[in-house]
Amino acid sequence: MKKILVTGGAGFIGSNFVRYILDKYPDYRVVVLDILTYAGNTDNLPKDMLAQQSRPDARLTFWYGNVCNADLVSTLMAEVDTVVHFAAESHVTRSIYDNKVFFETDVMGTQVIANSVLNHKNIERFIHISTSEVYGSAEGEVMDEEHILNPMSPYASAKCGADRLVYSYWATYDIPAVIIRPFNNYGQNQHLEKAVPRFITSALLGEAMTVHGQGQAERDWLYVGDHCQALDKVLHVDINKVKGQVINIGSGVSTSVYDIAKKVKALTNADSEIIFVGDRPGQVVRHTSSTQKAKDLLGWEATTSFDDGLRTTIEWYRNNPKWWEKSLWLRQVPIHTAAGKIEFH
Repeated sequence: MKKILVTGGAGFIGSNFVRYILDKYPDYRVVVLDILTYAGNTDNLPKDMLAQQSRPDARLTFWYGNVCNADLVSTLMAEVDTVVHFAAESHVTRSIYDNKVFFETDVMGTQVIANSVLNHKNIERFIHISTSEVYGSAEGEVMDEEHILNPMSPYASAKCGADRLVYSYWATYDIPAVIIRPFNNYGQNQHLEKAVPRFITSALLGEAMTVHGQGQAERDWLYVGDHCQALDKVLHVDINKVKGQVINIGSGVSTSVYDIAKKVKALTNADSEIIFVGDRPGQVVRHTSSTQKAKDLLGWEATTSFDDGLRTTIEWYRNNPKWWEKSLWLRQVPIHTAAGKIEFH
């Protein structure tokens, strides 16, 4: 039996991971810590389990709070043996609009978590969820874990700081940390500010789909269910095999943003026009993951093709309008460009 603290567990990837663990391991307990920003939602978590959290045998416990609250984090850390740290501000465009909170949460929040892991010897494993955005644009055909770190947005630089902070705590204090760099996730329960759900909901509503620049920026798209399976492997592999390691989690295949818009339009039979807006400042040209290290250390590789994952995701949004309709106004963010203009991205 494991007792797992999941920070940011009411967000997109965090909640998918929580449900995955609770479904697969009936004897595991999960403690979720989340401050419920606009991107966090307790509706993402199993309602039946939340309703039973006051019971002594509850498998899911939710705590409303900030990862920067050291006292609260220490209290929860004492109750668990494993930490999976998702909590972060995560939208590139929003970081251009309002960057202060990204450094507060992503860097200082991670410092609080890492310090608490250091001070609680009961913690057997600390999995830090970083991001492929720390790499910047790919300098070769694929990006392995030794690729230069060249963050190109305030979000990416905040996550890069957190990534290297966790690494330094392993190097200095030998904490049981593993750093995961996932590539672009998509799937159910993803906030509408992200490209895939934004395109899907626009298509379902018959609205135009807006694409940055000419839409030629390419990303390695990872279905969230595959990501959860990878983290399952990280949870259960011999800690001595992965402690101090950085591991990419991606598909090894990149697809352009424009091609995604066209795929969504075709799969939804939408009449939506695809229109182009100014390119996003700090745009990354291409991300494509090397998958070799994940295969070697975890015995894992993505099994969901992008087309299959996209069909599943479209079906979920088609069937759950009540979940996303209230967030439609958050699909676009105003930003100041280098030319001094205000654009909605």
